[in-house]
Amino acid sequence: MKKYIVFSFCLFVFLFASGDDHTFADTGYRSWQAQQIFSRTSPGIDKELRNMSLSDKVGQMIIAQIEGRYNGSQDKNYLVLDRLVTEGKIGGIMFLKGSAFSAAMLANHFQSIAPRHLLMSADMERGLAMRLNGATQFPPNMAVAAARDPELATEMARAIAKEARAVGLDQNYAPTVDLNINPLNPIINTRSFGDDVPLTITMSNAIIEGLQSSGVIATAKHFPGHGDVTVDSHISLPVLQADRTRLDNYELKPFKAAVEKGVISVMVGHLAVPKITGSLEPASVSKTIVTDLLRRELGFKGLIITDALNMNALYNGSNLADISVKAVQAGNDLLLFPPDPEVTHRAVMKAVEEGLISENRIDASVRRILQTKEWLAGSRSKLVDLNRLARNESPESHRELSKRIAERSVTLIRDNNRSLPLKTGSVSGNVLNIILQDKKNGDTGSEYMKFLDRFYPVTHIRIDPETDSNGYANAADLASKSSAVILTSYVQALSGSGTLRLTEKQQLFIHSLNNMTPKNKPFIFVSLGTPYLINYFPEIPTYLCTYSSNEMSEENAVNAIRGELKPEGLLPVSLHR
Repeated sequence: MKKYIVFSFCLFVFLFASGDDHTFADTGYRSWQAQQIFSRTSPGIDKELRNMSLSDKVGQMIIAQIEGRYNGSQDKNYLVLDRLVTEGKIGGIMFLKGSAFSAAMLANHFQSIAPRHLLMSADMERGLAMRLNGATQFPPNMAVAAARDPELATEMARAIAKEARAVGLDQNYAPTVDLNINPLNPIINTRSFGDDVPLTITMSNAIIEGLQSSGVIATAKHFPGHGDVTVDSHISLPVLQADRTRLDNYELKPFKAAVEKGVISVMVGHLAVPKITGSLEPASVSKTIVTDLLRRELGFKGLIITDALNMNALYNGSNLADISVKAVQAGNDLLLFPPDPEVTHRAVMKAVEEGLISENRIDASVRRILQTKEWLAGSRSKLVDLNRLARNESPESHRELSKRIAERSVTLIRDNNRSLPLKTGSVSGNVLNIILQDKKNGDTGSEYMKFLDRFYPVTHIRIDPETDSNGYANAADLASKSSAVILTSYVQALSGSGTLRLTEKQQLFIHSLNNMTPKNKPFIFVSLGTPYLINYFPEIPTYLCTYSSNEMSEENAVNAIRGELKPEGLLPVSLHR
């Protein structure tokens, strides 16, 4: 009880004694590039390293995770994390799903009891709203690339950084700089800026600058490139069959550019690159990849972090100690999301004590971590002002920015029969809207349906993997009687889904439906996600893509259909590979 009284008092003092509203430009740490941050000498860091125990040092290398919601002071996970923070056995926390206010409150609490600043982080590729309710949701990278405006990308990154800092977050596990070379990639897809090297470099560097110039660590991922695989590393080990020449010409180029730009952190993926390493050893635990290639050849001076250690590509349920030691031996500075941080801490400690890892190796990582935290300290208070959170978590200007990007990204890939715009007056009867889903979910598209209903007389039906023959027959019958057919796909990359396509039955139905539809009847395919579905349906005359299924993208799709919005997006990937 005493601990929480002290915390409440500290928070009270902070909220009413701290009146300054830090902006990164106000600080002495104007240099946001890794080249400057990690080249500074600091007597303070030297002294701190000498005074730290081995346990403290190893703790700095471990990033634990917590839900971004407060479940009470007696919650088991909360109590374990509370103890680990107090004992200095973790150096940072990654936030998962929750609310902005709860996450900010938790961040303040853990910072107040930590012996040293904790690196607070989250995966915010599409903004803080990916993890925390109440924040601004932005379109995915592929939509940003389709808009073809690096200034918009930088502006978006600055907005994300502002919201992240408002809740106490220091590091964004973004941008994804993987080139999505393989259309069947089930996990990268629209998270990528596309498959064009110069475009990816331009957009990812814009994101890096926007984040870091606003005081938030950017993380280029997933080294050495997760784009040309067909397996989700959350499920099993992807294998990248690329030799060194191919890597140099494609996958490595955005990472090299990010390093030159001054990105502070690089995340190494759980994927095998056998033509480089000579084995199926995951890159994240390969010294050849982490130290020889990234640290030495690319000359990266900043923080190297593993992808989450709980992913099935690396973790089998019983090998956490082994992979934790291998990750450090490979050259990683930060170990992300071990399922049990104490197992990782004990394993690395034991490896040092037994001579499997030198303490100098640990010191090198901890020095980089402390240098990063010193940089962060120059631009923020240790705790965040909860009283100001409502003003900063999702201002109207950020929502307007997100809307602008979403509008600019809408791409009309083709309109062979000139079906667009589908003017309200030109529709003599009902419009049939078929929601295509790769997973059964009765709520998908509910807002989109409402947008369509505002302008057309519409009949809505769903076709998902569980639709039976009667459902298909009904859809075909309704299509034959309608004055226009809209096929709206919600196929998008999701962690653990394993696939990124419609079923064969769904595909056969769409081919059949297109063949039976007269050429003078509008037949429109709208992809609210992956653009690659067009590869399965080359005969479909009209194909519109938004790269995203958020509410703004749904509204934009409808506005493009009715002619209110002129699609200006440019496709950032090559089709028909």
